[in-house]
Amino acid sequence: MELANYINYAMKSLLKNPILEVLQEIKITRLLKQSNFVKREVGHPPFVILLHFLYMLVMQKRQSSFIKQSESAFGKDAYYRFIKESRYNWRKLLLLSSTALLQKIKPLHKQGECRLLIIDDTVEPKRGKLIEGSCKYIWSNKEHRTINAINIVSLNYADSHSTFQLDFSIKMNESRRKDISAFTTKLHHRSNAYKRKSETIKPKNILAIEMLQRALDAGVEADYLLFDSWYAKPDFIKQADDLGMPVIARLPNNKLIWNFKGKNKTLNAIYNRLKNIRHKQSGKHGKISYKYFDTIVEHATLGKIKLVFLHTGKDLLIFISTDLQLTAKEILATYKKRWNIEQGYKDLRNLFGLGKEENRIYEALIAKITLSMFAYNIVSYINRIKHEPQTLGELFRDLECELESLAISMQLFIKILTKISEIKNVVKENKNLLQIIALLSAYTQKELGFMHG
Repeated sequence: MELANYINYAMKSLLKNPILEVLQEIKITRLLKQSNFVKREVGHPPFVILLHFLYMLVMQKRQSSFIKQSESAFGKDAYYRFIKESRYNWRKLLLLSSTALLQKIKPLHKQGECRLLIIDDTVEPKRGKLIEGSCKYIWSNKEHRTINAINIVSLNYADSHSTFQLDFSIKMNESRRKDISAFTTKLHHRSNAYKRKSETIKPKNILAIEMLQRALDAGVEADYLLFDSWYAKPDFIKQADDLGMPVIARLPNNKLIWNFKGKNKTLNAIYNRLKNIRHKQSGKHGKISYKYFDTIVEHATLGKIKLVFLHTGKDLLIFISTDLQLTAKEILATYKKRWNIEQGYKDLRNLFGLGKEENRIYEALIAKITLSMFAYNIVSYINRIKHEPQTLGELFRDLECELESLAISMQLFIKILTKISEIKNVVKENKNLLQIIALLSAYTQKELGFMHG
């Protein structure tokens, strides 16, 4: 066995880079090409810059610290050019990579486990007055008031074990800080960035249904689509159902939106007619006890649908299912899983830098949000395929330590060997030492993903 092979074998058995392994599994270089991440005449390969950003997120390093501390880092302009490049199709990269990861976990699904698509939106505060895509007045459920922020509409995948981010759009309202015509970068009307910028003024329900269509076209498989009462309007549910996605949602108790055939036309009227004659079941959520029952009703747009009326003693909550075979208990249990995405947003903020983007240019903002979601998906996948899954936070800290150890320990080891090699007698007696140093250095670069081979 040649010296290079000995070293390669020994290092491979000791050092592992789980992030690079996953990227290789999903054939990331091919996905990058499909998403138009193509190296131009000058500059660095997009794959390597993407990898640098992943390391920054997982190792929780600011770009300036990464540049100072990593011998393989590029100048700050290389990273800046990467995130504001208008030709890159960030949406396609996120969707293709998440679809590839979902294909990898498909054999792990157990019979009877629901695979869910969840439409939701989150509000991320932004203080700067010049941040493109931000608005002065967006309602924050967390702060119970309007704040200066960006509104991210997202499509997510969830099952009993994992959550993945599939797609997102930024939605601007009438209070937008900047009109899209005043955005900094002047874009060609056929560029990916121009298309992404133009969608900011579309209604949220249109953005959501377009994301659902793209996910299904990409091959994402799911059993139900979940969303909250904001999206739960007859036309939206019909569109989703026409795409082949059965819907489970919470309904707004609004007689202007929801009208039914027959004598009892409103949700309240249906509830009042049935509350004393239908068999009620009991349940508990935390400290809140509730009673519920279900019924099948006819709607002019949707045809037959199943409604579940749940009363806490204080509030009446109403849920819809377009799948008439589900029991009321199954509908409620499935809808509860919508809260998985709230934990997903929390992890994205606390661990992957969502909301901490320091970019005022719209293209760069889209890139940084995508990178956060991309990193989240990689870590979520690593957690899923482990024999003993952890919380994402625990795994995140483990990966951070592994990458730090891989990068720092090997650099120090190579420096020590290089110092030894400077002693003439050692080099004389150990002819292979310089070759070993060169091989170790090359292997470390390769294992970190900074060199192909």
